[in-house]
Amino acid sequence: MADGEARKPEWLRIRAFGGKSYEAVNQVLRRHRLNTVCRAANCPNRGECFNHGTATFLIMGPRCTRDCRFCDVQPGPPAEVDPSEPERVAAAASELKLRHVVVTSVTRDDLPDGGARYFAATVKAIRDRLPQSTVEILTPDFKGKPEAVAVIAGCGPDIFNHNLETVPRLYPAVRPSADFQVSLSLLREVQRLTGVVTKSGLMVGLGETAEELEEVFWDLAHTRVSILTIGQYLAPSSKHHPVARYLPPDEFALLGQKAKATGIREVLSGPLVRSSYHAAMFTGR
Repeated sequence: MADGEARKPEWLRIRAFGGKSYEAVNQVLRRHRLNTVCRAANCPNRGECFNHGTATFLIMGPRCTRDCRFCDVQPGPPAEVDPSEPERVAAAASELKLRHVVVTSVTRDDLPDGGARYFAATVKAIRDRLPQSTVEILTPDFKGKPEAVAVIAGCGPDIFNHNLETVPRLYPAVRPSADFQVSLSLLREVQRLTGVVTKSGLMVGLGETAEELEEVFWDLAHTRVSILTIGQYLAPSSKHHPVARYLPPDEFALLGQKAKATGIREVLSGPLVRSSYHAAMFTGR
């Protein structure tokens, strides 16, 4: 393993998953035949989130049409999208009594609109079941297709999230099938069309410099992003992009201060922070 437990500093050590609430969430997910990014991406916060009765739903199957060098979601030929999935997500969210529902997906470059209409159907199903709950969607880039952006803008999430993940220089090594400017433009266009709260996330420890990060903070601020998450990159295996450095907690605090200084309203910065971490507490309002 490139990122073995023995090499991690103390602040990145994670307790074993388990507990009564953890199993209860698992049972709901199994009963409704749903995937979560918590499991698919092997999120280090899964135990904490499940034990608090929350999960981030992963729609359109467990396999991704891209093979990003940082991600533990399995690449490969995707299955057909199940039209019953939006209702099953809504039913599970209702059973879990979620007041803030987070929905993400694998990248589906095989679909004409990248899966935008399935996000829209899922948002509608959640609204119908849980009209008092807020909805956050974390989407892929849809290759910047205007028709997909229009569908996403029209589906009415409370928060639109799209992760830049890293600095532009590292995209060829870390996100070879993506483009920094396409991702930035997606955030800008959804905000322009709707005025909705926009959010993004960055990983650090991939080999970026402090100066490059600050430039991205300014890019996000100029794009009117309201919420930013910053967390430590952890290589899922030796086949993934290696960890260049583990940042100590005080550096995360400093990065958070620098990001807020650009005008980003809410910044959650810490070693184990991920896009959906404590999402209900950070709504950009």
